[in-house]
Amino acid sequence: MTPRAAGDPVTAPAGARDAYARLVLETMPEESRVGLTLGFVRTFAVPGIAAVLHGTGRMTGAPKARGKATGAAIFALIGHGPDSPQGRRVVAELRRVHDRPGITPELMHYVLACFTVCPLRFVDAHGPRPVTAAEREAAYAFHRQLADALGLPGTPGPTAAADAAGTPGLPALEAWMAEFERRSFAPSEAGRALWQATGGLLASRLPGPLARLAPAVAASLLDEPLRTAFGVRRPPAPVRALVGGALRLRARGRRRAALR
Repeated sequence: MTPRAAGDPVTAPAGARDAYARLVLETMPEESRVGLTLGFVRTFAVPGIAAVLHGTGRMTGAPKARGKATGAAIFALIGHGPDSPQGRRVVAELRRVHDRPGITPELMHYVLACFTVCPLRFVDAHGPRPVTAAEREAAYAFHRQLADALGLPGTPGPTAAADAAGTPGLPALEAWMAEFERRSFAPSEAGRALWQATGGLLASRLPGPLARLAPAVAASLLDEPLRTAFGVRRPPAPVRALVGGALRLRARGRRRAALR
């Protein structure tokens, strides 16, 4: 997934999602890009989603082009907002391509959750600083705006969940996402084929030396539930150490640069 090109005009993010848009498009675009790609890959572990994506033939036939198109759509929504002219065009296209048997509101809610939660997780784990409370609130505001624009009902889905105070928010969304994964993740031929086609795409989002070591490097970014669903072995300890060390080194470099 590729952020907007330099110089490409983007309307100022409106209101509640400002902090999230700045995080993804300006403050940590590289980390956000990896996180968004991980979110996309995560959906492959749900057999119903994997079957639809595999059935189009686009992900396995031209994974780079499909990944670029998906990234452009997500970055347009984040940068312009779902209610902008650009955002409405993307939303209309999303409605069109997902208007097919097997695509339930719950599956759509899960896909949106992956695109909301996974970038924040990657920034927290590998960015030069953790995500702020304001950025988390803005990410959830964007999630709700997009769900509303797509016409998704409140249930089933993350809006049915709430925190301890009874207020829907990002913690409730993450809790719902985890519960959905526990009951929905399963191995499938479609999921394995999609991972095999896109593992290199994920590795290409990493720093140059790591990108050349795909697919072992890409597998190092998968948690155990994803490896089980895709039939992927845990990479050897030296590969995991290399990936972790390279990401920590980049984060330290970014922190030093920010202090100058």
